[in-house]
Amino acid sequence: MTKTVSEIMTSNPITVTPETPLPEAIQILVDQKIGGLPVVDSTGELVGILSESDLMWREAGLETPPYIMILDSVIYLQNPAQHEKEVHKVLGQTVGEVMSDQIITINAEQSVKEAATIMHENKIRRLPVIEEKEGKLVGIITQSDILRTMIV
Repeated sequence: MTKTVSEIMTSNPITVTPETPLPEAIQILVDQKIGGLPVVDSTGELVGILSESDLMWREAGLETPPYIMILDSVIYLQNPAQHEKEVHKVLGQTVGEVMSDQIITINAEQSVKEAATIMHENKIRRLPVIEEKEGKLVGIITQSDILRTMIV
């Protein structure tokens, strides 16, 4: 019998809002020994996810985007808008300024195998679990949850 996401997910995960101060969110991650937090708005709708990777920007700092100078002109070899987004992330003071808003989710009735495939293909460590009909956050599933199902 194939297990479903609802059988192994963490129900009612700890969440933060976009307005949550970054130090508070970091403290939650450290205290709870977790690698990420779903970000929900005032109605409980999932709007992002804050992961340890999002926070590494603060310590890693930024590199100047590659450019060349021709006469008095600067020509960027990468999209300067992306660099601006990275600067904003490094300087962010709230969860909303640092979180990832490109969210990949799964619903509770999908299989654990589907969850593992999604995580592997997208190189992510956690998937917010959404209630299918209303689209509200009901849980989270992590790579560790999936690994525990492999123990015989």
